[in-house]
Amino acid sequence: MIPLVVIAVGIVLAFDYTNGFHDASNIVAGVVASRAMTPLQAVLVVACFEFLGPLLGGSAVANTLGNLIDLSHIPKRQALTIVISGLFAAVAWNLFTWWKGLPSSSSHALIGGLIGAVLISVGVDPIDWGFSELSRGQFNGFSKVLLALCLSPLLGFLAGFVLQRLTLFLLRAAHPRINKRLQQSQWLTAAALAFAHGSNDAQKSMGILTLVLLLGGAIDSFRVPMWVILLCAGAMTAGTLTGGWRIVRTLGFSIYKIRPIHALNSQLSACCAIFAGSLCGAPVSSTHVVAASIMGIGASERPRTVHWGKAWEILETWLITIPGSALIASLSYELISQLPAMGR
Repeated sequence: MIPLVVIAVGIVLAFDYTNGFHDASNIVAGVVASRAMTPLQAVLVVACFEFLGPLLGGSAVANTLGNLIDLSHIPKRQALTIVISGLFAAVAWNLFTWWKGLPSSSSHALIGGLIGAVLISVGVDPIDWGFSELSRGQFNGFSKVLLALCLSPLLGFLAGFVLQRLTLFLLRAAHPRINKRLQQSQWLTAAALAFAHGSNDAQKSMGILTLVLLLGGAIDSFRVPMWVILLCAGAMTAGTLTGGWRIVRTLGFSIYKIRPIHALNSQLSACCAIFAGSLCGAPVSSTHVVAASIMGIGASERPRTVHWGKAWEILETWLITIPGSALIASLSYELISQLPAMGR
């Protein structure tokens, strides 16, 4: 049992690391494209506040993810194998989309991986679908996760659209020198976005790692220990420091030509949407929120100059991530379950 727990913990941290370098591009894309910071400055600022996010942002998202699947009624060895398979699928999907330069969602990949591994192994019952509470207007379990993943890009788009219109109106008589002020302001907005991202994304790993500890018998109830918070925050920060420059090119240059005002509004819009998800315990896709906010800003200003083809490519990635990672997790579970039992 202990080797399986160690392997599961290692893969959780690997996912957290890939999440960090994959999603760091979401935050640094605007400040780099608008020349508000050098790449090194951007990564250092982002890494610092990414680390603070999970330390100060609570554990509501971790609780949502950790309680999404109930594996307490199946053998512990099988339960850990399910979690390992789901995590492996999420890591593999992150690496594949990073290699292709696609701004995919680590949240989608993790959810898809876990659900795929559960479905192929023990069926639908262990998953908290949350559909029975919908008639009472309550969102729990998978329905809450799915609602957050679907609504957060729309909120990012609308916030970007409205904020850009409002900012252009307020600055309609401003001198071009205002761009310098807008660039300087991005030091604050980039830090806020990094904090919001850390408070949401690192909690996903915190929730899964706590679930692993519970299944392995290291803890007797689901509560996130402080050392788990520190470990996940550190792994994501390390990933952030390596950056994801392939995706920076997609978000910073391929959707819309970003100037200081666009970068500032994109960071503010995305920050609000992501942090709202953290407060509600809802895991959101920071990648898609940031991309959607850039599209909203472009649509509010010059819709014809938005590269909607790239937006469609992002949407396609959004649609295939959960089934794609679920398929990888299913294949991974079948392969791992054929190996000699570990921990005996």
